[in-house]
Amino acid sequence: MGARRAVRTSGAAPVFDGPLCFCRDCLGDLDIRARRCGHCGSPRLVRHHGLPALALAHIDCDAFYATVEKRDNPDLADKPVIIGGGKRGVVSAACYISRTFGVRSAMPMFKALALCPHAAVIRPDMAKYVRVGREVRHAMQALTPLVEPLSIDEAFLDLAGTQRVHGMIPAKVLARFAREVERDIGITVSVGLSCNKFLAKIASDLDKPRGFAALDQHEARDMLADKPVGFIFGVGPATQERLVQRGFRTIADLQRADEVELMKQFSTEGRRLWRLARGIDDRKVVADRGAKTISNETTFETDIRDFTTLERTLWRLSEKVSSRLKSSDLSGLTITLKLKTADFRQRTRSQSIHAPTQLAAKIFAVSREMLAKEIDGNRLPPDGHRRQRAEAGIAGRRHRHARPPLGPCRTRDGRFAEEVRK
Repeated sequence: MGARRAVRTSGAAPVFDGPLCFCRDCLGDLDIRARRCGHCGSPRLVRHHGLPALALAHIDCDAFYATVEKRDNPDLADKPVIIGGGKRGVVSAACYISRTFGVRSAMPMFKALALCPHAAVIRPDMAKYVRVGREVRHAMQALTPLVEPLSIDEAFLDLAGTQRVHGMIPAKVLARFAREVERDIGITVSVGLSCNKFLAKIASDLDKPRGFAALDQHEARDMLADKPVGFIFGVGPATQERLVQRGFRTIADLQRADEVELMKQFSTEGRRLWRLARGIDDRKVVADRGAKTISNETTFETDIRDFTTLERTLWRLSEKVSSRLKSSDLSGLTITLKLKTADFRQRTRSQSIHAPTQLAAKIFAVSREMLAKEIDGNRLPPDGHRRQRAEAGIAGRRHRHARPPLGPCRTRDGRFAEEVRK
């Protein structure tokens, strides 16, 4: 018989009841001291003293692109695989075998192949990855309506209040989900289970690949203490440098700090850091976030420094972004331009506009102005990584249009003239 726990809320009847340990393969309840499943012999157990009460999960597909390719070509199962392409591109994804050689996402391809010359290199097939991602997403939505996608291969899920529906605690529901995804879709996922988003995201990285980890707020404080302040999401290099300059090198330094003092130094960001350092995160899982950004990018086969050539490419990207906005009946307020120099340093520039737009002409005009300021003789190399390619995009709130969308009008030689209402 497995150990069970009832967790009470102030004065109320027990609301959480379930095992503290169970088998991920057969879902049988176990004593928390068990090392193997007494029913099926599996060593893959989940154990945590607060397990019945944890209901917020982060699910992340393991090396998603590479795993899909290995699924579709079993000959690659025990081989290092790199998703990318071109001698001057970057790695979009790397399987776990490739990672043992030091290959990482966003690494220039020439470096990746120098580290792992015998790797199988496969060009990305985004249409296929989107199809598989949707299959996983639909399986998530069968568990709870509160699914918040973060990307094609990861999402937050809130399973609070679903125990009666599923007849088991959220932890078991997630273990069953992971097993079914592996069986039915042919890829693996890692699950992080906690009481909030911040800790669930950390937990999903603790036992990859094919992992399942639970983490509560009490134990998180000790685990976070020796991590650098940059471990906290949203703390980039510039913010980290500011924190270090003021004596905050590790999360333990933030934990020892006074909340009011941090707010004096860093305003609202100080309060956010103080709370996250203690594992406190009140963000809710939002099911329908909608697209925050719509972008398009390209890969250059040779280094380019000619402004006219880049300008023509930028216009094509602006048209594609505009088309996607119109097809979704959306518009945006912030236009972003991303470039990479020949030494693979990324430049990102953004500019907000006064009114939401979906017009290619407006997107192009603003991004062209930013491009002109950046072209100073540095050549722009190709870049194949989904987050770091040269791209033009638009971001902002969703703005629905009551009037018909605007369309392009061209002169006889194919050059853009102006946009007019249909």
